[in-house]
Amino acid sequence: MTLEQFGQLSNYCVAASTGILALAFLAYVAQWGFARNVPAERVLVTAGAGSEAERDVAADAGADDLPDRSDVSGNIGFSLTALATLVLGIAVVSRGLAAERVPWGNMYEFGVVAIFVAMMAYVVLERVWSIDWVGPIVTGFATVVLGSTMLFVYVPPGPLVPALDSYWLVIHVIGAIIAGAAFLVGAAASVLYLYKARAERLTPIDERTGFLWRIPSAGAIDQVAYRVHAFAFPIWTFAALIAGPIWAQAAWGRYWGWDAKEVWAFITWVFYAAYLHARATAGWRGKAAALLALAAFSTFLFNYIGVNLFVGGLHSYAK
Repeated sequence: MTLEQFGQLSNYCVAASTGILALAFLAYVAQWGFARNVPAERVLVTAGAGSEAERDVAADAGADDLPDRSDVSGNIGFSLTALATLVLGIAVVSRGLAAERVPWGNMYEFGVVAIFVAMMAYVVLERVWSIDWVGPIVTGFATVVLGSTMLFVYVPPGPLVPALDSYWLVIHVIGAIIAGAAFLVGAAASVLYLYKARAERLTPIDERTGFLWRIPSAGAIDQVAYRVHAFAFPIWTFAALIAGPIWAQAAWGRYWGWDAKEVWAFITWVFYAAYLHARATAGWRGKAAALLALAAFSTFLFNYIGVNLFVGGLHSYAK
């Protein structure tokens, strides 16, 4: 295949993956919808909790009576998600072959690779921790990001600008991508926590029907969010505050210059540091911690979208 053909293949695969993820999102929504009138009955072991896992068990129903349509929809959603991840992986590899370099040299490529890594993380964690309950949020967000990158920030494959032509591009950016993928899963868990915690406070036990009551308890979901963020934070620390300044010194002759991208990377770090510090020392649990995690994720998104599109600076070449 020629370089142009690899580029076309990448574009087709990104478009196909976006469509498949949209179908996966609909399947996950159907999973919740089909179970809306069904009492909570499945015994659910929370993610990574081991022998001390919390379990949600309904008093008057057995796990063998689960509604077929809801289960089938969930399985379809996961299968479509796995397929979309595979197709997106082909898109990433093809883009790299077309450009003859690592495929994350601009905003479009960063978005595609970040979603690919996020979907891989979700697929793995779903198999290990059974976190299909964040499926609608993760697949919906991924669909929007991929669609937006194709429509608004697409650029054809080409060589890197001189400032990006460094091995630090691999180290710095892949660290940011891995951390961002984990931040997405953590944010999705935080959203579900807020929803489930409110329902636990306001819904009488005899009225607890639907898929919401078949997922782990609010406390267990909060624990998943914390563990994912605890994994991502040191990676973001390395990418943003260690690898980034080292690369800046090599490219621009200074470690830190308060460029907009650098400032917002630091702001993101501060928010996530505050979240983890509060959880570890102040014993924060619940709504305040979840809202702080979502605020931190919003700064990460602004760093990726807002700074690139609306704020000038030394990183503007990465649009």
